[in-house]
Amino acid sequence: MTSAAETPPSTGGRAARPEHLGHVVFITAAAAMGGFLFGYDSSVINGAVEAIRSRYGIGSAALAQVIAIALIGCAIGAATAGRIADRIGRIRCMRIAAALFTVSAVGSALPFDIYDLAVWRIIGGFAIGMASVIGPAYIAEVSPAAYRGRLGSFQQAAIVIGIAVSQLVNFGILRLADGDQRGRLLGLEAWQWMLGVMIVPALLYGLLTLAIPESPRYLISVGRTRDAKEVLAGIESKDVDLDARAAEIELAMRREHTSTFRDLKGSRFYFLPIVWVGIGLSMFQQLVGINVAFYYSATLWQSVGIDPSGSFFYSFTTSIVNIIGTAIAMVLVDRVGRKPLALVGSTGMALALACEAWAFSAPLVNGRLPATQGTVALIAAHVFVLFFALSWGVVVWVFLGEMFPNRIRAAALGVAAAAQWIANWTITASFPSLADWNLSGTYLIYTFFAVLSIPFVLLFVKETKGRTLEEMG
Repeated sequence: MTSAAETPPSTGGRAARPEHLGHVVFITAAAAMGGFLFGYDSSVINGAVEAIRSRYGIGSAALAQVIAIALIGCAIGAATAGRIADRIGRIRCMRIAAALFTVSAVGSALPFDIYDLAVWRIIGGFAIGMASVIGPAYIAEVSPAAYRGRLGSFQQAAIVIGIAVSQLVNFGILRLADGDQRGRLLGLEAWQWMLGVMIVPALLYGLLTLAIPESPRYLISVGRTRDAKEVLAGIESKDVDLDARAAEIELAMRREHTSTFRDLKGSRFYFLPIVWVGIGLSMFQQLVGINVAFYYSATLWQSVGIDPSGSFFYSFTTSIVNIIGTAIAMVLVDRVGRKPLALVGSTGMALALACEAWAFSAPLVNGRLPATQGTVALIAAHVFVLFFALSWGVVVWVFLGEMFPNRIRAAALGVAAAAQWIANWTITASFPSLADWNLSGTYLIYTFFAVLSIPFVLLFVKETKGRTLEEMG
């Protein structure tokens, strides 16, 4: 996908004036609806895990593959989204994702068997992968530099809101089913309704794409300069020379070339160093085990003696903490900077994960953790999510949208996003088996990666706050 080009101060394109900022925020929020579906789909399975295990009589290893198989689709969708968007446009790409989300929701709610369910989850995963790349890239292309960090964080905000809404919907459906994930509601089991309700936000996403403009950069790339100027008129200051602004974008694009994976190759270790930094950021974001909190939290709390309704409630409160942390990050990301937030987050996550590892090391008493360890586990789980949300949850997406030079940004972002999904799959697929082996040991592994991320950020990650996209490289 071609990168967003910032303009020199001469045209006034660096910041939107208040009269247009509201419109830019609406466009950004609509595009970030893909992030909402990303979060909703990623987390909604949390409420169905134990019901799927019971319905199809499968063990932990097979269950993990059904849960994690969507991430294979995510990796493919992320790796191919840029090329698709460059060929048919960002908006059409979003509409394809919305259609796939809708189809996946219906199929997942009405599977014939476990293999059928896996296929629908792969389709939904492909849509998530597309949304994970298209959303941030589109937002970067319509955002003024002065607001880019905050507007870019809309993607993560939408993700965490999607997670929270899915947990709330799951909790509501469970209550209607008298606390039974396999309880019948209008002819379907509760877990089927949990997966099927996603059709509502999927259709809303598709409708919102009818209300937002195509990216000016894409329009210029296909010769629709007049249309591009109309879009620019709605997001730039009234005193900006639209002809000059469009000419600047066109000139910047002529100086660029469509990035390919070949452009990412370096003289050592296959990729360029900056690409490895992006891959590292993506992988550390997942290797700390954050998605265990969203895919398996209900199962995790039930495994240490909390009843299903209580486990769903704690999953929801964790999601609320996730939103609070993300709001903090949105306020601080352009003030404090990306790198300091990442370091604070890594430190907080490491301490919280270590506390969880200690708490889960206690033997169960009558199927429950002792009172002290149970309290520590619940508090530490929420603290872990808070520190992740106010740091790595947001800054990694902002870093990936900013850190790569223009000539490789599209291809590098695709590789980094694909690496993130592979790491996500690794954690998601391995957790049930690791938890059966040693739950405390599993959390020590996540603690190790949180600690390791500190020297990684200190040594290899450069601050991008306040720098234009042209200065990256």
